Amino acid sequence: MRKKILIIGYGSIGKRHAYILSKKNKFIKNIYILTKQNCKPFNRVSDFKKINLINPDYIVISSPTSRHYKELSLLEKKFSKKLILVEKPLFSKNEKLNIKKNKVFVGYNMRFNPLIQFIKNKIKNKKIWSINIFCGSYLPNWRKGRDYRFTSSAKKKLGGGVLLDLSHELDYIQWLLGNIRLENVVSKKLSDLKIDTDDFLSISGLTNKNTRIQIDLNYFTRKTTRRIIIDGKNISIDADLIQNKIFINEDGKKNIFSKKNFHRNYTYQNMHQSLLKKNFNVCCTYKEGKKLMSLIDKIRVFSK
Repeated sequence: MRKKILIIGYGSIGKRHAYILSKKNKFIKNIYILTKQNCKPFNRVSDFKKINLINPDYIVISSPTSRHYKELSLLEKKFSKKLILVEKPLFSKNEKLNIKKNKVFVGYNMRFNPLIQFIKNKIKNKKIWSINIFCGSYLPNWRKGRDYRFTSSAKKKLGGGVLLDLSHELDYIQWLLGNIRLENVVSKKLSDLKIDTDDFLSISGLTNKNTRIQIDLNYFTRKTTRRIIIDGKNISIDADLIQNKIFINEDGKKNIFSKKNFHRNYTYQNMHQSLLKKNFNVCCTYKEGKKLMSLIDKIRVFSK
């Protein structure tokens, strides 16, 4: 049965979801966008109250993070048995909201990155001693044609800042190695970017598998870098998520895993396809998203 899709919000990520879902013709009947913007060729919905008339099967919340809690609360009251994807992060802070009537997931699409999945399988039965993660890019280059100063990333009231924007790294490390126990946190505005949000985060700690972790995130690295270095018993892994290559030294043997022709939309496509097919094994559940919000709140407390 082909689905009616509703996308709430039509910023850069909303447009990406709309474009990707429009290509899945065998799953999709109609796509509606809740926005004040012109969204042709899609069907525009001008008011939240009119959602009932559509009765969508699959709903994607891709509005600014600061609005996620209110919108998800309204959907939970209004509907039942709907499939809902909330763009990451789940909320701006850890909210008390029980989901009983609908199935809700969080858009941590990095779980569908083939390099992350390769690492998960590779270290599954290994003793891992440490993992170091660096993710840095230059915020003014994020959204073509838009002044970064007026985007949600630049504004605290809209839920911006590296802690929320780059929380993919927090999600996939817990997906790979279990819950993080914090030991040290530095969260600051370091650069001269014209934003009122944090642009630097450094955290260290241990997972519940006793793996030592170090995560560094920022908005100001001019050469986009996303790197994972893992060391454990008889294994070392160096993963470059921009070049899509992993260098593995295992039991003294060197190998390379790479994924050619791997484009940015791939992970989003696979996430949507898994949800529409009701194959939820990899998807970030509402419970996992809430657990991550709890970690984010703890990071904020640590950094004060």
